[in-house]
Amino acid sequence: MKRLNLQFMIKLASFILIAFTVTSCKKTPLNDKFNLDVTLEGNSKFPTRGFIAFRQDIAAPKIITLDTYVEHLQPNHEYLLQRAVDPINVVDGNCTSTAWLTLGLGLTPQTILTDSKGNGHQKLWRDLSSLPSGSDFDIHFQVIDAVSSAVVLSSNCYEYVLQ
Repeated sequence: MKRLNLQFMIKLASFILIAFTVTSCKKTPLNDKFNLDVTLEGNSKFPTRGFIAFRQDIAAPKIITLDTYVEHLQPNHEYLLQRAVDPINVVDGNCTSTAWLTLGLGLTPQTILTDSKGNGHQKLWRDLSSLPSGSDFDIHFQVIDAVSSAVVLSSNCYEYVLQ
């Protein structure tokens, strides 16, 4: 009986966290164009989803951290996070670029490995010091299967400004 209650509480807490993530704004309220809360949604009938906390550290303003979570994907499998950006300073809220760049640890692509339940987490980062501060662009994300390159999760379009 206690095991069932514990399982119920874990599922309830997971549901509340996911519901908060899905219903939260696309952007964080303080620096809404500098830090993004990106929701990833699956393309299948199964409840696959993900989340990226896209942040600029004030101490290292042109280093972007991408704290990435995926849920309910294929268990014990590797995935890659990609982004595509429209031309800098051409911002219309409509992401049209299909020039996907695989993200990772700096310039080195890094996979996201799921556990036995199909959930995974990876802290990624990207150095944007080659771009001028104030650069403004539309950006969107996708997660692909590392073996087949099939898109399993994708995001809406977000506006981003580099500090």
